[in-house]
Amino acid sequence: MKFKVACIQLCSSDNVDENLSKILNYSKKAIEDNAEFITTPENSSLFSLDKQELLSKTESFENNNFIKAICDFVKTNKIWFLIGGMPVKDKNNKLFNRSILIDQSGKVVNYYDKIHMFDVKLPNGETYEESKKFQAGNSLKIHNLPWGKIGLTICYDLRFPLMYRKLTKDGAIFISVPSAFTKNTGERHWHTLLKARAIENMCYIFAPAQTGIHQNQRETYGHSLIISPDGAVLAEKKDGEGILLADVDTDLVTRLRAQIPSLDID
Repeated sequence: MKFKVACIQLCSSDNVDENLSKILNYSKKAIEDNAEFITTPENSSLFSLDKQELLSKTESFENNNFIKAICDFVKTNKIWFLIGGMPVKDKNNKLFNRSILIDQSGKVVNYYDKIHMFDVKLPNGETYEESKKFQAGNSLKIHNLPWGKIGLTICYDLRFPLMYRKLTKDGAIFISVPSAFTKNTGERHWHTLLKARAIENMCYIFAPAQTGIHQNQRETYGHSLIISPDGAVLAEKKDGEGILLADVDTDLVTRLRAQIPSLDID
């Protein structure tokens, strides 16, 4: 079975309305190019390192104007859509970094809360403590698309291969990796990690990314990628905002897993 996937690369800001406008505009272009499934990066709706700003500008999951606008767009255009990652608040005012899957009727059909928090000290002196802003999720998520099952992950999850193997064992033939990799780590690790996850699990990887310089001079790496189950780069956007598209053939997953049945003995 074949279909066309699009990844949107963004330089999101702290202005939710502007970020939404960009996503909708790029999505329209992707649909003109026959995209049937569109994905966006982590921090799609709001990019901020300040917890108070995140709290003040983030709405609840159940009553969220950003999500509603995307759902309305999806319903009109009859596509599938993954909001790769965005902050949402629960009833206790706790923040989650959430990936949200929307079907072609415009209904939210599944979501995933990022499990692995980005708490690191990088060699260049950069320090990040995501756990001080967000609550970690506690469950893996997989969902049936019209073309096969997709496993949902976000950014730093990429460094935990057992998570990807579990998603694959549960039937995933696609895995989404919406991200906001730092330039520092991206230059050294991004391509290698994504290709490894694709090759070892013989699955497609959809990795829309943030790019450029954001608030507080935070710089993200870009290089959004769509990778085949044999590790080939089908599409890449190195820098700047925009879209990348690729044709996906699920039969390739079946053939590769039959030729190299490593998943059967692991």
